[in-house]
Amino acid sequence: MFAGYGSQALALKYLGVPFEYYRISEWATKSIQAYKDIHAASDKIDYSKERTVDEIKRWLSGKISLDYNTPASETQINRMGERTARALYNAMQATRNIGSITQAAASDLAIEHTDKFLYIMTYSFPCQDLSAAGNGAGMSKGSGTRSGLLWEVERLLRECRELPQVLLMENVPQVIGGGAIADFAQWLECLEKLGYKNYHRLMNAKDYGIPQNRNRCFTISILGDYYYTFPRTRKLQYRLKDYLDRNVDEKYYLSDAVIEMFMEHTARQQAKGNGFKFEPTTGGGYAKTISTRAGGRTDDNYIIENGNEDRADNDGRGGDLREGPQGLRQPSDECSSGNAGGGDFGVVVGKSAAFQRGPLAGVSRTIDTNGSNGVLLWTKQNANK
Repeated sequence: MFAGYGSQALALKYLGVPFEYYRISEWATKSIQAYKDIHAASDKIDYSKERTVDEIKRWLSGKISLDYNTPASETQINRMGERTARALYNAMQATRNIGSITQAAASDLAIEHTDKFLYIMTYSFPCQDLSAAGNGAGMSKGSGTRSGLLWEVERLLRECRELPQVLLMENVPQVIGGGAIADFAQWLECLEKLGYKNYHRLMNAKDYGIPQNRNRCFTISILGDYYYTFPRTRKLQYRLKDYLDRNVDEKYYLSDAVIEMFMEHTARQQAKGNGFKFEPTTGGGYAKTISTRAGGRTDDNYIIENGNEDRADNDGRGGDLREGPQGLRQPSDECSSGNAGGGDFGVVVGKSAAFQRGPLAGVSRTIDTNGSNGVLLWTKQNANK
């Protein structure tokens, strides 16, 4: 459910779990094509050849969305060119995509022979009305919000003659926050009545080997009398610089025209009630940014700009800053963490004026955003701290 481009299926693939892509539900046209490109690229069958373009468009009606938020109208679908409509139909057939969850029935899931097969259903429903960047509309049953689509999952499960044995959900921490905790408890109660045992936990990426402060709620539900233990945390052994390319092609740098486009587009999205917004800031005078504003919180993705010539990469390599594309500054050696209080400087990620302070001496070189999504750069000798 809510398949996107299939990141959870990719996780199973990367872990080496043998599985079959059985059914998906995804309505956003761009995600539909992305899922096909990633998971069924070898499928070149023209499933549409026996159908007229009018038949295809009628089949698509109610199943797709052009903007991720609202179903495509008949007018929008009728305006599609034949080539586009056929490509979309073929992508959905190749991935066994049943389309919008609101129009799906339990029979579309085709769950059968559970004595022979283990069915894993993922249902990481939309977070827009829960996250700190959203409008706080919540996920209450009957609310009609995007996050409220969770209850479509309940409807489908109640309709099923045979239930999937494992349910997996990942979402923002606010799913068990003060505004949604009652709804979350109601959801767990519904699953318990269906025979599931539920386990949930907040898990942060930085506690599992990834140098990113990304906290999420995971829920595992197992049909029957089973017990589940979440994985143990592990020491963080890597830093941001371990993942960054040393030499980045100029084509990846943002021009002023692109930044202006981001501003105009996201301003329109903000007017529609989408809380995610990009807005250039000065970074407190240290860097030019495109920053994602989440209510009163800021997650900043900085690009070093002119004005930092006197700051050197002070991590023992003796590098300096040189001129980069579009007048931006970039380190000539490896990227280092930002430090507004001293000479240590490099590519800055997740640093805003709200916490312009140096890292903890002798413990870590840290980029963090006071609990929001930032990045931690740990020294290897102090990773255990």
